[in-house]
Amino acid sequence: MDTVASSADFNRHDVAVLGATGSIGGSALDVIARHPQRLRATVLGAGRNVDALIELCRVHRPLHAVIDDADGFTALRDGLASAGLQTRAHAGAEAVSALAAGDDCDTVVAAIVGAAGLPSTLAAARAGKRLLLANKESLVLAGELLMAAARDGGATIVPIDSEHNAIFQCLPAPDRLAAGQASAGLARIILTASGGPFRGRSRASLADVSVEEAVKHPKWSMGPKISVDSATLMNKGLEVIEAHHLFGLPGKRIDVLVHPQSLVHSMVEFIDGSTLAQLGLPDMRTALAVGLGWPDRVESGVSGLDLLAQGGRLDFEKPDLEAFPCLQLAYDALAAGGTAPAVLNAANEVAVAAFLERRIGFLSIAALVADTLAALPAGPADSLEALEDVDQHARRQAIQGLAAHRMPA
Repeated sequence: MDTVASSADFNRHDVAVLGATGSIGGSALDVIARHPQRLRATVLGAGRNVDALIELCRVHRPLHAVIDDADGFTALRDGLASAGLQTRAHAGAEAVSALAAGDDCDTVVAAIVGAAGLPSTLAAARAGKRLLLANKESLVLAGELLMAAARDGGATIVPIDSEHNAIFQCLPAPDRLAAGQASAGLARIILTASGGPFRGRSRASLADVSVEEAVKHPKWSMGPKISVDSATLMNKGLEVIEAHHLFGLPGKRIDVLVHPQSLVHSMVEFIDGSTLAQLGLPDMRTALAVGLGWPDRVESGVSGLDLLAQGGRLDFEKPDLEAFPCLQLAYDALAAGGTAPAVLNAANEVAVAAFLERRIGFLSIAALVADTLAALPAGPADSLEALEDVDQHARRQAIQGLAAHRMPA
C-alpha cells in the first residue's frame, strides 16, 4: 500500500458514495457538503430506492448515479431527465464496480450493506482508490482478498466503523497505512463495546427475551439486524475479525472491553506500556471526516466531547462469554481461518432473520451459528467465487438447522 503522501496530494477529492441513501451515506454527504472547495460527490449509488437517489442527485449534482437493481435503470434515467439533471444514469452490480474503479472518483465511500458491497469494494481497492470502508462483509467474508487487493493496487483503506477508525487514529502515521501489517511497537488492540440492551444479564435470563427488547439499544438507533448483533455481541466478534485483517494482529492480541458510556471508541496498547484511546461523541461524521480529510483534520459538524456533561466517568468491564457466546464463536472462526468467518457471517444472518421473525429464541442464534460452523470445516478462502459458494452453502446448512431450534407454536 502507498505510504508516501503529502497534503498537496489531497487538495481536492472526487468522491463516490456507494450506499448513498443509507445512514452512513447521508453522513458522508453531510461532511462533503461542508467542504465544497475540497470535496465533491461525483458518483452516488443506491440499492433499489430510485426516488431517494434522484432526490440526492438534485442536491449534490453528481456526474453519475447508479442503482444496483438493474430493473431500476429506466426509472432512474427518466427521473434524472425530468429533474433537468445532467447526471448520467447507470444500473446493475457491474456498473457499480466499474464506477468505483473508474476515473471520475479518487475516493470511494463503501457503505453498501451486506455481501452486495463486496465486488465494488474489491474493484476500488484494485484501482488504488482511497477506500473509506464501512462494509463489514468485505473484511469478514474476504479479508485476505481485500487486503491483498489493496496492497497490489496501492489503495489507502480508512475504516469507518467507529472502533476501527479510532485505532486508525491512534496508530503512528506510517503504520495506519500498512495494509494489514502490524506495527513493530504495537502490543494489542482493545475494542470497546456498549454491551447492548442485555448487559449484566445472566444467560438463563435471556431465554425468553423478545424481539422488541433485543432491538432496543441503550445508546444507538440502528436497524433491526445490527441491533440484534449488538445484543448478542456478534457485532463485536465481527469487528475482531475486521481488526485482524486491517491491522495485522492475531486474535489473541485483540481484546474486547465493555464500555457502557460509548465515549471511548477503542484503544491501542504499545510495547512500552503506553495506551492511546480515541474519544468522541457517537456520530459517524467524525470517522468520515477523518477519512475524507486525511492527512488533515476537517470540520465534521460534530461538537467536541464534554466529559462532565456526559456524566464525568468512564466504566469498563469484561464481556460475559457465557451469556454472550457469539463473541467467542467469532474468535474461534478467526482462529480456524480460511472460510470459517464467511460461514460464521452467513449462519448469523440466517439465525438473526429467524429470530426477528420469531421462529427461534434469542439463545438459539448462537446455537445455530455454532452448529453450522461445526458442520462446515474451514477451507481455503482463495477466490471470490469460492467465498460466494461457501456463503450460499452455509446459508443452506443454517436454514436446514433451523428445525432443531424452532420455537414451539
